[in-house]
Amino acid sequence: MLGGDQELGSYYVGVDVGTGSVRAALVDQRGILLAFADQPINQWEPQFNHHEQSSEDIWVACCIVTKKVVQGIDLNQIRGLGFDATCSLVVLDKQFHPLPVNHEGDSHRNIIMWLDHRAVNQVHRINETKHSVLQYVGGVMSVEMQAPKLLWLKENLRETCWDKAGHFFDLPDFLSWKATGVTARSLCSLVCKWTYSAEKGWDDSFWKMVGLEDLVADNYSKIGNQVLPPGTSLGNGLTPEAAKDLGLPAGIAVAASLIDAHAGGLGVIGADVRGHGLACEGQPVTSRLAIICGTSSCHMGISKNPIFVPGVWGPYFSAMVPGFWLNEGGQSVTGKLIDHMVQGHAAFPELQAKATARCQSIYAYLNSHLDLIKKTQPVGFLTVDLHVWPDFHGNRSPLADLTLKGMVTGLKLSQDLDDLAILYLATVQAIAFGTRLIIEAMESAGHSISTLFLCGGLGKNPLFVQMHADITGMPVVLSQEVESVLVGAAILGACASGDFASVQDKLSALTAVVYPQDLFPAFQKSSRDVPQKDFYFHKSKNVESHASYCAHQENIVNDHWRRHSWWYSFVCLLACLF
Repeated sequence: MLGGDQELGSYYVGVDVGTGSVRAALVDQRGILLAFADQPINQWEPQFNHHEQSSEDIWVACCIVTKKVVQGIDLNQIRGLGFDATCSLVVLDKQFHPLPVNHEGDSHRNIIMWLDHRAVNQVHRINETKHSVLQYVGGVMSVEMQAPKLLWLKENLRETCWDKAGHFFDLPDFLSWKATGVTARSLCSLVCKWTYSAEKGWDDSFWKMVGLEDLVADNYSKIGNQVLPPGTSLGNGLTPEAAKDLGLPAGIAVAASLIDAHAGGLGVIGADVRGHGLACEGQPVTSRLAIICGTSSCHMGISKNPIFVPGVWGPYFSAMVPGFWLNEGGQSVTGKLIDHMVQGHAAFPELQAKATARCQSIYAYLNSHLDLIKKTQPVGFLTVDLHVWPDFHGNRSPLADLTLKGMVTGLKLSQDLDDLAILYLATVQAIAFGTRLIIEAMESAGHSISTLFLCGGLGKNPLFVQMHADITGMPVVLSQEVESVLVGAAILGACASGDFASVQDKLSALTAVVYPQDLFPAFQKSSRDVPQKDFYFHKSKNVESHASYCAHQENIVNDHWRRHSWWYSFVCLLACLF
């Protein structure tokens, strides 16, 4: 709902489709969010690593939230509409009707979600080709990209899905088609998830080599043969049918879309930092790393020239900021991992009850509980005997190894609320160490990063933010607008309307800077830095035998691990099994 008296002017609507909900915002000419609404969406997991959604459900949710945010204003003042969404795969037949992506034949479930890992065998075979396009995805294609999912559909659902398919959309492109009837694809989606080159277009040889030669037919009509930069106005704007669904005026400008993380990156990476004494104030925008953290985390760094980072996606030209190359690191589960660890603990019911009694979220309560039990030592030292390896859903970056698994060491027989709080802290720290290793990989390849710009749901958690500052040793800038992803989507609509000169216009101002605590580096080195970094180093150098890895771990083990030698042996055994 719109709050307060608003001067006459132009407004823009941004719609963001995340993993678990659809959100919408009304944004004014200053790039300020005026109204917000959200609506949960359904997910199905018919079997392990199969994650599905419905494009019809998602569109209905888009209509609900859009109608809510425009209540109370003159609809004639709305000038543009922009969409962002997760990079999930939507499948439609030749008449644009949903097709099943499951063995049950349920056509309502016609989306393979971004986090779906069913195509493990297919992505392994694709990577074995060592095709030249793979150098633009960090050298190894992720199972979360679209080519392996398409190959899985062809090999497993040929009759019920593949042979009937007329259109394969990235979810952001599906939404812009639904609003305009235009099947053009966004450069962002195709470059980042489909192997499209902004300079050369599609590579026929890749699709033929991996067994998807039928997509080359009809000039790639099924996956996109008209490609537009994000923010470009589509067709004749919003169709009458879509306008009725959304509660918006027909004909308003609708923009070519962005992936959700890229909309967030666009919303924060250009923030005005003047007057805060940050190193990046006197440096080019390429010194900034945008981290968009929600269910998963994405690490967005840009450069004037292409930089190839092993295990980090990209470089992608103009995929986020026009004229710049993008590298995209990531962690497949962050918010989802924290939820998994906390909700699976024996003390979770007690946590829920106590948080409810205080009218707090469970994470606000955990943060305050950590402050109570830390006594005189910094909160980070509470995990000196507890360690989490965070790759519960594989490692996206910088190892690009989907076979890795998660691990916890240092557990005790007690399962009280203190134990849960410390496990939660160790999980947050493990995620932050993952970010640090991504940064180190990017800097080793040629990036120079001095400041982190953070947005997304986890950016509202002060412990998460502080641990990222402490463990990376870099200041973290938080946007004045906490819903930076939505502002990024609305900026697309403003650009499509012609009111903004480019998608970089009206980028957000900062609201706070979180600095690293001076005493934390000693903790990094004393208790966890060496073992974790050593594991990453040897995995990234393709150590031939797990035995040699374990032997080397013996040579570099620090005093902490020697004090717990039997735990150390157990960890080495687990590492050998992985």
